[in-house]
Amino acid sequence: MRLGMVGLGKMGANMATRLIKDGHEVVVTDLNAEAVQTAADGGAIASDGLEDLVSKLDAPRIVWVMVPAGGPTESTVMKLSELIEDGDVIIDGGNSNYKQTIQRGEVLKEKGIHFVDVGTSGGVWGLTEGYSMMIGGEEETVQSLSPIFETLAPSADSGWGYVGPGGSGHFVKMVHNGIEYGMMQAFAEGFAIFKKKEEFNLDLAEISRIWLHGSVVRSWLLDLIHDALSQDQTLDDIAAYVPDSGEGRWTVFESIDLNVSAPVITVALQERIRSRDENAYTDKLLSVMRNQFGGHQIKKSGE
Repeated sequence: MRLGMVGLGKMGANMATRLIKDGHEVVVTDLNAEAVQTAADGGAIASDGLEDLVSKLDAPRIVWVMVPAGGPTESTVMKLSELIEDGDVIIDGGNSNYKQTIQRGEVLKEKGIHFVDVGTSGGVWGLTEGYSMMIGGEEETVQSLSPIFETLAPSADSGWGYVGPGGSGHFVKMVHNGIEYGMMQAFAEGFAIFKKKEEFNLDLAEISRIWLHGSVVRSWLLDLIHDALSQDQTLDDIAAYVPDSGEGRWTVFESIDLNVSAPVITVALQERIRSRDENAYTDKLLSVMRNQFGGHQIKKSGE
């Protein structure tokens, strides 16, 4: 099967590599010419833009888009829709907002173009471990693309599946990432408590190793924690700054819209936002209030 891949960031490039190794032909393009050349050196078919990429695909064309969510995805999908034809397929494997995905799907449907949204998890490890893919769109179209998903997944019959109509793939991935926020926050808080218990001189890497087998909290996140702590338990060189890519926020907004209580995910998101304030005014005002009502001592900056 031949398909196009638009966007050769780490995940897009790794996906192309995995597909090529399994015998698929992949036509690639990216704004970064060096990334295109690297992919071509690895067996991909290079193209110098969307028009060139489309010209190198046979109908019905399949184009997988792996560019940043929002404006870049919107412009790429719309440009592609003007170049491809009735019956062709566009796959959005990025972290798009599911509401925008639904809107794009409706526009493309009017043009006779099939639109498939793939919530993709696996990060930089997907090349070797395979990707988890939550897929939305027309079920018949998704099934026709199964050779692609079977190649990218951990195995042909695991790690991927059809979850519902257009937009549902990105919706499920959004909530997946919200859950991920909560799990990460819980692990981080637990190990922070271990670190603070200085009189025990706990070996955090050893604790994570013990938990990897038999424990109810064993997970891939714990695997990654163990790998990181085995190299450095102090984390002195790591800035206490945690970004968020949007999905956690969308999950919280959705929980409010649906009247579903989601305190763990919400607090995890708030803690990420809090991490970016090196001089937290909130904490300063809390200290002032404690002093005002209870006479509690205020710790001055630098003390």
